[in-house]
Amino acid sequence: MTIDDILSNESVRQAEFPVSRDTIFMAHGGVCILPQRSVKAMQDYLEICATRGQENLEIWRHLNETRVVAAKLIGAQASEIALLGPTSLGLSLVANGLPWQAGDEIVCYHDDYPANVYPWMDLQRRGVVLKFLEPDVPGHITPEVVERALTPKTRMVALASCHFFTGYRIDVDAIGKLVRGRGIYFCLDAIQTVGAFPTSVEHVDFLSADAHKWMLGPMAAGIFYVRESLHEVLRPTLIGAWNVKSPNFIAQDQVEFEKGGRRYEPGVPNAIGIYGMRAALDLLVEVGIENVAARLLKLKAHLVPRLEALGFQVLPPTNGENASSITTATRDGGAPLEQVFDHLAKHQVTISLRHNRAGRAHLRFSPHFYNTEAEVDRVCALIGEVK
Repeated sequence: MTIDDILSNESVRQAEFPVSRDTIFMAHGGVCILPQRSVKAMQDYLEICATRGQENLEIWRHLNETRVVAAKLIGAQASEIALLGPTSLGLSLVANGLPWQAGDEIVCYHDDYPANVYPWMDLQRRGVVLKFLEPDVPGHITPEVVERALTPKTRMVALASCHFFTGYRIDVDAIGKLVRGRGIYFCLDAIQTVGAFPTSVEHVDFLSADAHKWMLGPMAAGIFYVRESLHEVLRPTLIGAWNVKSPNFIAQDQVEFEKGGRRYEPGVPNAIGIYGMRAALDLLVEVGIENVAARLLKLKAHLVPRLEALGFQVLPPTNGENASSITTATRDGGAPLEQVFDHLAKHQVTISLRHNRAGRAHLRFSPHFYNTEAEVDRVCALIGEVK
């Protein structure tokens, strides 16, 4: 199936994405809707559990195959993938599992999503020093901005692949090459790009991304990547019978971790969520991530001028290599944006209402590839009704 197959036939689109039958959903940068095939995959899993039990070879085989699919999506090896969500879990494993020394520095961005700030802030109690980036434009983290913050004490750079508020996509490869050349770890919160834009771990050491945004999967199912050469450096801090070798379910005299990504999975996996995530990943791979990315930028190009015509100031970038499907806008005068948000909700339109650090309200639009230009036009027409 291709994106054109979905968009050119409304019955197909509604069958794949039932939400589109009566709702315009443009909040995938928050918590996505589920495609029908993800729902069916989870229902099938429940039938297996009801008739054959929750522990059987078919389920374990499916989970291992999911590692392979997830690895291909980000250019990793299956042995480097742990099936863990949410995103904050993977980031916390990195924060708590590395051998920090007092005085080590972490470069991060204070205005990233809190899940990618608090794990690093908590390390201050161990003497780790945070160096907050100060970009000229909020969210615009360039290689030059990162380089200015590096010092001989920098141990890690921890960034989001795309800023959740402005929609700015960083140059992952350029920043990764920069920090690796200096012997610095690079940790990526990739929840806002995996499933939407090609996201490679070629120059990344750690990556965490839950499925509930652009991967179109359920909450608390996700992928956690650790470069294989760092498996003995990043010690698992969640420990149980699944990631520690326990032959015949007997505790051993020493803790010896399982090989591969499983070493970071302490207990039984979120199998039903992984089934749903796998089905969504298969869909994304089927239509092609490059095609998804092109479609998202096409929708953005359709949306931005229509918002501007309604008197909105759209946060940059509105186009180019750093743009994403997240489009955030505000305006001076007119009805409060909270009122606009409520009006859209009453007419079955789902977007996000967000505020910047100063407390100013913004509308955030994050359509996925199955959304249509006609839906964009309908949303803008509804906004125009609120003066």
